[in-house]
Amino acid sequence: MRTEITPEEMGSLLPDEYMLVDTRDESDYEHGFIPGCLLFSPDKVRELAKARLCPFPKDKKLILYCKYGTVTRDLAEELREDGFDAWSLAGGYGAWALHAIKEEENSEEKRADIEHSIQKKFHASLINPFARAIIRYQLIQPGDKICVCISGGKDSMLMAKLFQELQMHGQFRFELVFLCMDPGYNEANRHIIESNARLLGIPLTFFETEIFNAVDNITSSPCYICARMRRGYLYKKAKELGCNKIALGHHFDDVIETAFMGMMYSGQWEAMLPKLHSTNFEDMQLIRPMYFIHESDIKKWRDYNNLHFIQCACHFTDTCTTCAVLPGEYHTGHKRAETKRIIAELKKNNPDIETNIFHATENVSIDKVLGWKKDGVRHSFLERFEE
Repeated sequence: MRTEITPEEMGSLLPDEYMLVDTRDESDYEHGFIPGCLLFSPDKVRELAKARLCPFPKDKKLILYCKYGTVTRDLAEELREDGFDAWSLAGGYGAWALHAIKEEENSEEKRADIEHSIQKKFHASLINPFARAIIRYQLIQPGDKICVCISGGKDSMLMAKLFQELQMHGQFRFELVFLCMDPGYNEANRHIIESNARLLGIPLTFFETEIFNAVDNITSSPCYICARMRRGYLYKKAKELGCNKIALGHHFDDVIETAFMGMMYSGQWEAMLPKLHSTNFEDMQLIRPMYFIHESDIKKWRDYNNLHFIQCACHFTDTCTTCAVLPGEYHTGHKRAETKRIIAELKKNNPDIETNIFHATENVSIDKVLGWKKDGVRHSFLERFEE
């Protein structure tokens, strides 16, 4: 018996004819979801289905979705045995997102609305902090040719739009290349990235690598190795294209979470700097112009414009192309999600916790630290104790 329903078929149903359940991880949900869904893990769905006070009605369709439609096929069959009219969304969230994007990707009106929202509604929360980081940290100079690195997620796509705004209305001239590296994405992910780029008016330059396959059999720190390889490929390709800088889409939350993660999981306290000199590619710099933009404001822009992005998943983690990975770390996605939860919990009693963590990275008192590293050499407070 058929248990799958296509995005097109679901779109033809009335809202009161079905209940929609997202069975993915919370981190996947945060990157994009189908409006009107409930979020439950597969095990929680099974538990609720067997409970007396079950939230799932038996008089309407119960549509389940995961990333690619593989997990929920079996789950739908199980629920049917318990009397539910359960269906699995064919192709999962990826197929639905691609269907939703393709319906509007050639709409000039939709693109104009998106750009207008950046210029007007989200000017204070997106354009202003973007410009402030560029000015404060001197991220761009006249004549720069910047490689804007696109992973396909909400952060890098918004960064591309903000760069376009700056180039159009800025005070000096610079060039942009919008570069997307395909390290081995599945076909659905690649199509979604391409469709979103067309919708947003971002002229992507694609190049392919086999990085995901190369790290597939690595058991020790595959995420760290993968991230280093991806960064190296981006630098190399950007230099070939004549760029002198690469721009990554790390935002304010990435900055404070990385500092916090370093302390908790690696026993070190260091900042994610807004710009870096490349150690392997002469005259190349890395810049992070979204340094002051909060992730919550990126999500507001995404949801206001009904945009659908994905996490560009590999075999190990949902970390995007531009994510920072700590040495020795196996599953960055879980640790980052845990760090987000810790900071959110601390924020309940201290609303300034995020700002304080950020300022802590720039207010280090050298006179009151036990030790530090300079150019790879460890130093102790004892060296200066008698001075």
